[in-house]
Parts: sequence; C-alpha cells; structure tokens
Amino acid sequence: MSAPRLLDRIERYFTLAPLADARVHTAGPLRVPIGSAEWPYPARPEPGREAEVSLADVRAAIALQEQAGLPVALEWLGDHCRGLAQVARQAGLVVDELPLLVADDPVEVLLPAEVRLYLVGADDPRLGLYQRLAELAFANPRPAVAVPAGAGRGVPDVALDDPGPTELPPTEVLRERVATGRTVMMVAVDDGQPVAIGSHQPVDVDGTEVSEVVGVATLPRFRGRGLGAGLTSALVEHARQTADLVFLAAGDDDVARVYERAGFAWVATSCLAERPTH
Repeated sequence: MSAPRLLDRIERYFTLAPLADARVHTAGPLRVPIGSAEWPYPARPEPGREAEVSLADVRAAIALQEQAGLPVALEWLGDHCRGLAQVARQAGLVVDELPLLVADDPVEVLLPAEVRLYLVGADDPRLGLYQRLAELAFANPRPAVAVPAGAGRGVPDVALDDPGPTELPPTEVLRERVATGRTVMMVAVDDGQPVAIGSHQPVDVDGTEVSEVVGVATLPRFRGRGLGAGLTSALVEHARQTADLVFLAAGDDDVARVYERAGFAWVATSCLAERPTH
C-alpha cells in the first residue's frame, strides 16, 4: 500500500476513533471531541482542510477543551500541514514531532524466559493496578524499549503498592473499553509483579480493521531487558489477527529506529501540540 493511502487510512482512523466515547464539536476546520476527562481525545483538523486552520480556530478549540475540563491538545499529521505547527505555537502550545510507523514486516521479539504475558480482561481484579502502572511508568520517562543492557541499573524503582481492587479501581471508561474490545490490554508479569503494560485499540475503518498500539510502558527498575519491545511485538501479533493495518507513534527518533529493526516502517510524522508543563 502506498504511503499516501496509508496516511489516508490513518487519518480516517483518527476521525472515527472518538465517536464511541465523545461528541465531536467543531472550531472552523478543527474537530474537537468532547467526552470524559478519563479518556480525552485531541482536537484534529478535518482531513484535507489542515492548511485552513487559523489561530482563531486553535484558540476556539482550546476554549472548548478547557470548558469541558479536558487537557488542551491538538494533533495532526505533519506531512499534511507543515504550517500548523507555527499556528499552534502562536496559541501558546508546545509542539512535539513524533515518528509515525506502521507494522510492515514485524519481527517476533521474545520476552525474557522468566516474564509471563497476559491478556487483560475487564473483570480482572488488578485492572486498576495496571492502570496505575502505566501512570507511574509514564511519570518517569526513560526509554521503554530495547535500551542497552544494564541501562536500567541504578534507576530508582517506583513503588507500585497494590492496595487491592477495592482501593484502586480502574476508571469505568477503561473497564468498558476493555469489555467491548475497543482497548486490548496486555501486561508483562515478573515474579508475580506487573512490570510492563501496553494496549492496541482497534477501530473498524470502512469495513476493515485498523489498530493503534499505545501506552507501552515499563517500570524504571525493569527497563533494559527488552520488555517493551517484546510486549509491542505481542500486541502487533494479536492486532494483526483481525487488523490489516497496525501503527504507532514512537516517542522519539531513537525509539523509532528500534521499532524499525523490529519490522516497522517509518511513514510520516505525527505532531502533538499541548500546553507547556512547568
């Protein structure tokens, strides 16, 4: 499939993905999904209208998100509108450019022998714990896939502290998404402790399934063992049982190169504009 055709299908995926969770408002050519703060979606330009987005449109989208108590975020394919980054910066947002890759010829990456991988069900009593794992892992951002051996040594661990399902419930949005198959979650467990997490999110795109791999994260002390790479490989294998296109956005160029060695192809750049953090 040609790169333009791939990007068209990915754009279509992003158009359809919010519809089950949010009402889509408009701010000029921007689509602004308004739903639960537990599962927010960024605003995106209407496909084919990226170049029309003005500073007033971005500010209007920001106002809609703020009124709904949602995080301010705008996302688009950089290859379709290079001028939008400047508009977003004028609105006070910080723009990150993330490599966008598709599973072209995936290579199986095995997890360490002592690590077990589980498909998470909606009734799993530790679902809230897995959600907390992802929050903790992303709060300590270091490479989560295929870093050099030993790189995780000396990194302070994060206490997961499993207080039990009655004290650490998952969000109802997550439970419902897992129950309906709109989020397929896997967890890697080492010696009974969940240490890495990841998901893929399938969407029916005009009669064929497309899925995005998201949220692959490993707790700091367990990095450097290839857990993220192995987990991603398993997610792609699962997704490709029903999806004919699987894609992901890598955190940076170095992580993208790791995915390329695992059989992914770098096809575009995904731009994400957010409020600056202080």
